[in-house]
Amino acid sequence: MRVLARTVAAALVAAALSATPAAATPADPCATPPTHRISQVQGSGDATPVAGQTVRVEGVVTGDFQRSDQLSGFFLQDPAPDGDPATSEGLFAFARDTFKDVKPGDRVLVTGRAFEFNGWTELSPVTAVDVCGSGTVPALPYRLPSDGLEHVENMLLTFPQPLTVSDHYNLGRFGEVTVSSGGRLFQPTDRPGVDPGLNRRRALLIDDGSTRQNPATLPPVVRAGAVATGVTGVLGYGFDAYRLQPVELVTYLDANPRRARPLPVGGNVKVASFNTLNWFTTLGSRGATTAEEQQRQLAKLVAALKGLDADAVALMEVENNGQTALQALVDAVNAEVGAGTYAALRHPHPGTDAIQVGLIYKPARLSPVGEPRASQDPVFSRPPLVQTFRRTAGGRPFTMVVNHLKSKGSCPSGGGPDADQGDGQGCWNATRVRQAQALLGLVADLPSPLVLGDLNAYGEEDPIDTLEAGGLTSVTKRFVPARQRYSYVFDGLAGELDHALVGRDLRKRVTGATIWHVNADEPRILDYNTEFNPPGLYRPDAYRSSDHDPLVVGLSLPRR
Repeated sequence: MRVLARTVAAALVAAALSATPAAATPADPCATPPTHRISQVQGSGDATPVAGQTVRVEGVVTGDFQRSDQLSGFFLQDPAPDGDPATSEGLFAFARDTFKDVKPGDRVLVTGRAFEFNGWTELSPVTAVDVCGSGTVPALPYRLPSDGLEHVENMLLTFPQPLTVSDHYNLGRFGEVTVSSGGRLFQPTDRPGVDPGLNRRRALLIDDGSTRQNPATLPPVVRAGAVATGVTGVLGYGFDAYRLQPVELVTYLDANPRRARPLPVGGNVKVASFNTLNWFTTLGSRGATTAEEQQRQLAKLVAALKGLDADAVALMEVENNGQTALQALVDAVNAEVGAGTYAALRHPHPGTDAIQVGLIYKPARLSPVGEPRASQDPVFSRPPLVQTFRRTAGGRPFTMVVNHLKSKGSCPSGGGPDADQGDGQGCWNATRVRQAQALLGLVADLPSPLVLGDLNAYGEEDPIDTLEAGGLTSVTKRFVPARQRYSYVFDGLAGELDHALVGRDLRKRVTGATIWHVNADEPRILDYNTEFNPPGLYRPDAYRSSDHDPLVVGLSLPRR
């Protein structure tokens, strides 16, 4: 969990304890009865109705997280519910290390001030914790989707249904994993029928009960798509989200196993598209910051390209430094698969962006027809690269058009058509539409065009609609099952940012398409970086070689 700003609350605890009068302590503190039930402190609304009042409550400890590197407190719950479904029976006591003898199963009477800490109902400061026996509280069975969790805040819950890992972006840093009911979560603009509100109600954040960042010991390191059942914990709150703090080890079923190779796509020509996530030979820029990281990154990229084993690979996010970065990647791959296996095309007009698109191919399999070309349209900050190929054995030509359209980041200020319109498509959408229109003009006279790359638009967004309305067909929509049709995960939502679309005359020549899920499903702590990743997790393999999954297309190109 992220570190909570508890300085003021801690000072209040110390002040309250130091201000306690020196009067004689009752012989039996357990004889001092509670002033309120926990449900009365919680109330039926979003905030406690007795905020600022000192109260005394009774309950059974359900979760102990008192260490300073944990939540600095414990959860307690009334074993006799009041019968009102709108009121929670649980409470969090911000007790720090002051009451170290408290443990789960203790029946306690707790005195403290009712307080809303950034939306979390708790007792803070706590001035007395009296252990008065033992008790049990059964975990309340709870199912997602939820219509709201306020009524079970701070309670012990168990989720009997299968919950699928949808997000693990902060697994390494904060110990957080987001799971969801009914399978993984998808971007609403990637496919029809996705309800953003239902996505939120299906999701549950599982935390680690810790305030440490980048800990050496992590919760289970799992791929997105893994499934957990019987998840049990106490429901806290922080950073605008309910957080389940497990009281039992969460175990995951590997329902989305890794594939060592992409699924076969058939045909006699295999092409691929791969965003390299800033392959730079210049250290300390966008990619690796040290020579060690650079070699680790290179090893992963080489493993991914070997696994793809494509006849031609469209590349994105290669440093725009002439042929230096691109050739370094080709040389590293050829050192593994054989000298001369791949060759790199020279981009005639790579643009002025820090990154460029690139194209590598196997000369033994494909022969370029003419010189590489590029769009000169100023709408492109990263101009597309165009190359027509023919099988070396002869046959029908086809043309690869490699793209990396304007990203959704760094939104413009001052409004306008490129500002985020609130329609789920992010900012710069108008520019991406203009780029899509320019692409249609570019491919109009090309022989058998194949438009592929990182288009920075999900499957049902305006740029893709523009390309499809202009006569191009998505091969992944045709060949990849909907549940597997994604190449990127952002904020826990999966979707397809990387696309391959073909013109009408090539459509019947496509034999298959697949997306190789080696990156989007993998936790980022498995990547090449050394700053925070536990060193024992790194492997020189394809997994988390990037943040985008590569896609593969099979073509059947007959001889004339």
